[in-house]
Amino acid sequence: MESRIFEGNVVHERSRPVVNRFRYRVYLLYLDLAELDGLAGSVRRFHYNHPGWISFYDRDHGPRDGSPLRPWIDDLLNRAGIHLEGGPIRIMSFPRSMGFRFFPASFWYCHGADGELLAVLAEVHNTFGGQHNYLLHRGGEPMGFSEDLFAYKVFHVSPFIPLGGRYRFRFTPPDNAVSVSIHENVEGEPLLVAGVSGKARPLDDATLRELTWRYGPMPLRAWLLIHFQAIRLALKRVRFYSDPGMPEEETTLDPQDALRRD
Repeated sequence: MESRIFEGNVVHERSRPVVNRFRYRVYLLYLDLAELDGLAGSVRRFHYNHPGWISFYDRDHGPRDGSPLRPWIDDLLNRAGIHLEGGPIRIMSFPRSMGFRFFPASFWYCHGADGELLAVLAEVHNTFGGQHNYLLHRGGEPMGFSEDLFAYKVFHVSPFIPLGGRYRFRFTPPDNAVSVSIHENVEGEPLLVAGVSGKARPLDDATLRELTWRYGPMPLRAWLLIHFQAIRLALKRVRFYSDPGMPEEETTLDPQDALRRD
């Protein structure tokens, strides 16, 4: 099984117009799409498309209509000129837990048949209930995990950060440990550094029982902590930006445009 759990930290550090930092303990599931049925059959506390203490639902991701995820992501990648030839796809995300669901960011690691990483889909939700995807890739060429990947911000995420600017992503291989870092520049200057990191743990009943008791429903915990930070920013009189609406396209397919426009 390639599927596992990563337990670690989410960190945010805002540098202007006021400083605001936080670090919280979290855990995320890292799931191979081909293993979901097998996990549901072998791990009693893990449920696939069924309610339970810890669940993963197809309708929470991708097209969000409950249809299988693999055909959807393959079609999306093909439109960008990326062909996995049956290679594995793995998603790192918060699970549903005790009926609660909240997914600030999920990351799809898309590998070719030879195991090379060819793309990462960053699936982003905002505090207004919207979603947008950034497909990060090198036009079908293998991606090194040490490379920086860029995308222009076209989707309003935080009400305390204006639309526009640019993201710089960096990923490490999700093996015994994992990290994702996101640097956000606005008006040409750094504004926010965010990231998640964790160490691998087995996806089994003992680990799920322990983490459920330690953190409670993970999506609810994340939702409460994010809104607590929003209150902190409001008390610091950081400007509030209204939601300008959704971008025309649900997925940004060409992140290389971020480099060509510089």
